[in-house]
Amino acid sequence: MNAVHSLADLLSAAQAGVAFTGAGISTESGIPDFRSPGGVWARHRPVQYDEFVASREARVRFWQQRIEVYRDFANASPNDGHKAIARLEQLGKIAAVVTQNIDGLHQLAGSRRVIELHGTARIVACIDCGKEWTPEEIHARVQAGDEAPDCDACGAPLKSKTISFGQAMPEDAMREATELSKQADLYLAIGSSLVVEPAASLPRLAKQYGAALVIINKTETPLDEIADLVIHDSIGPTLRTALERMNPPLHEQP
Repeated sequence: MNAVHSLADLLSAAQAGVAFTGAGISTESGIPDFRSPGGVWARHRPVQYDEFVASREARVRFWQQRIEVYRDFANASPNDGHKAIARLEQLGKIAAVVTQNIDGLHQLAGSRRVIELHGTARIVACIDCGKEWTPEEIHARVQAGDEAPDCDACGAPLKSKTISFGQAMPEDAMREATELSKQADLYLAIGSSLVVEPAASLPRLAKQYGAALVIINKTETPLDEIADLVIHDSIGPTLRTALERMNPPLHEQP
């Protein structure tokens, strides 16, 4: 049977699915993969979290990199993959999205329950008191000469609400993602190389707890050998076609 037909059948039967997404889904919206050749981490050494806290010079580098990264996706729009996932949530086929991405495109597509394992670049916050700003506000300050902006309430450094290298993963998000993975009947690992831990362990956990594991990614992953279905193809067209082939047809869904 055609792989997309098999995916449609799995989606039709699902009642507690989880979509686990990585950079590959957003590259179809024109957002570069940070780790790919030519990506931001190929051109700049990432600022470690302890460096950021300890050194103003490191914070200056952080904000230079952050403005460059934000420019890549500030005007990006959700693609067919994001939209298909939001539709599957509306249909009751998936319970949530667990994402490694920081671009916010799932929310823009209409997904309501999104667990952001690596935070979001769409908010800037004080690392001490938690006061928040939009990125545009802080980027304007940086470009006006405030190269390492501090909080106007408590004086502590400001940082995008992303998880930096060396920074602890968000406990609440990891706990929620872990429970969803254990409860899933279908686990869609989409656009992820499945090598960045601890997030990459979640699809394996879901499989261990009985979920059907589907991997949709352009290249091979370490979990291909245990997956129930592997599709090495573009994400948006694959999911769009699977939605069209679901049974019963979408217009008959409640």
